[in-house]
Amino acid sequence: MKMGLLRTVAIESQAMGALAEALRGHLGDETSRAVAAMEVARGRVIVTGMGKSGHIGRKLAATFASTGTPSLFLHAAEASHGDLGMVTPDDVLLAISWSGETAELSDIIAYAKRFAVPLIGMTCNEASALGRAADIVLQLPRVEEACPNKLAPTSSTLVQLALGDALAIALLERRGFSPSDFRIFHPGGKLGARLLKVADLMHVGETMPLVALGTPMSATLIEMTGKRFGCCGVVDAQGALVGIVTDGDLRRRMGGELLDRRVETVMTPNPRVVRPDELASAALGMMNRGQVTVVFVVAEHAPVGILHIHDVLRAGVA
Repeated sequence: MKMGLLRTVAIESQAMGALAEALRGHLGDETSRAVAAMEVARGRVIVTGMGKSGHIGRKLAATFASTGTPSLFLHAAEASHGDLGMVTPDDVLLAISWSGETAELSDIIAYAKRFAVPLIGMTCNEASALGRAADIVLQLPRVEEACPNKLAPTSSTLVQLALGDALAIALLERRGFSPSDFRIFHPGGKLGARLLKVADLMHVGETMPLVALGTPMSATLIEMTGKRFGCCGVVDAQGALVGIVTDGDLRRRMGGELLDRRVETVMTPNPRVVRPDELASAALGMMNRGQVTVVFVVAEHAPVGILHIHDVLRAGVA
């Protein structure tokens, strides 16, 4: 069994090598044309296919959509029974068929020609029905299937998937798709949590424990206990954050005269801070390294929020 596993991986690795080599030549030129056609399309990228190619197409449509390229999957068989109405002249069709002779694609090809919908064909046979009809042909290298009978789609679907992913990433880069854009399409789950920013989780306004320089420690303690963060920020006359008083500062200076002292004699100056546009995961890392549980969020030297480590952990950022 182990040898069979290794043989499968070795054969599929060779297929990926063949794809990389093809991309250095004519396939790379045609792929660049396909990316350009998708980028300027006013509509969506409609991905279609049957069988295993259809499964690959469904995944690619999801990848396009999640990386900033509007896309949907059109089942090749259902297209002939009304679903062709999903396709408009503003769209681009990406049809996937290893042989290029998939019968169910014939109506889609005819529709594309009738209504001048740009057609990109992904196939290993440029001389096939799909290859001849396509405006842009992404001719995949002929690769050996990993199946011992050389029948089950394995290496062939792998190179389809890899080339489709390459198209999606090329479009992502051309569009300047950022992590912030990515989060818009991935608000849920672990990925959405990883892309949360400090501004999404921080406490703002009257919830922030703040006092001015010169405030007596008696008033500072009232502010600390009332806001329940275990600390209090200290601002100067211009509103800039210049220090912080923590429970640790209180323990280190505990004495009968503590309540009579001014806050600047107790505070820790130049505290750790984060920016509102930083990723929450980066803020968590900073808090872990500094062994602190709370930080102020600062913009142009002024505190605009406060972030507790529990806020970050509750959001699933880790």
